[in-house]
Amino acid sequence: MKVLVLFAHPVPESFSSALHDKVITSLKNKGWEVDDFDLNAEGFSPVLTAEERRNYHDEEVNTAPVQSYVDRVRAADALVLVFPVWNFGYPAILKGFMDRVFLPGVSFKLVDGRVAGNLRNITRLAAVTTYGGDRFRAFLAGDPPRKNITRSLRYLVSPTAKTRYLALYNMNLASDAQRDAFLTRVGREMEAF
Repeated sequence: MKVLVLFAHPVPESFSSALHDKVITSLKNKGWEVDDFDLNAEGFSPVLTAEERRNYHDEEVNTAPVQSYVDRVRAADALVLVFPVWNFGYPAILKGFMDRVFLPGVSFKLVDGRVAGNLRNITRLAAVTTYGGDRFRAFLAGDPPRKNITRSLRYLVSPTAKTRYLALYNMNLASDAQRDAFLTRVGREMEAF
């Protein structure tokens, strides 16, 4: 089984990087073939160009500028996103990946004017993330990243996909013990993934 890990944090010494390392190590230890895609390290451009937008609904040409990334998504049996929540959303590079790569014909298709999921190859989906603020504050803001993963993205993958959303809230005040406990939890969850 092959898992695509999308990692979105520009700072190698960040706690998100430690989470990313834990995800990769735990998955490999359980025998997963890991396609580790560090969006920043690989220089992914998150900018959707005018030409890409013009061709967005043309499935014959829309993947051309991002074909190598589309191929990586299509080759995966599982998808794990590792990212911090910034301003109650994804880092721009991860949002740009979704805008540029999760195209009609790739992540979804239009059937009689309705969206139908097209990432049926993805049978497992997980997110590993941190929030600067507490859970209540995220709740008041609607917690867009959680909803996007557990509802919108979940709709696009296999209907029977196992889905996990692992979040450390209140990162701004988290102690070393809380961060260590979360790293342990992430390792355990990825080993059971």
